Amino acid sequence: MYELKYFFASSLSEADGSGVSSTSVKSTIQKLIDEENTQKPLSDQKIAEKLNDEGINISRRTVAKYRDEMRIPSSSMRRRY
Repeated sequence: MYELKYFFASSLSEADGSGVSSTSVKSTIQKLIDEENTQKPLSDQKIAEKLNDEGINISRRTVAKYRDEMRIPSSSMRRRY
């Protein structure tokens, strides 16, 4: 049994006014984190800036919320020496 909201994805606005699904934003965040330098991981602010450069209008708080939903630790916890 699934919640009804499972079948509908929320969306964020892009620079040109069109929408992009939160699922695709989460996969982009995951990709950025997978490709980051483990000695100097990306902060939520840096991830938000990179997404804004790609035309996805997103705030740092939303990046943090999505990162928490995906159970990805913060940048200080992802740091490897």
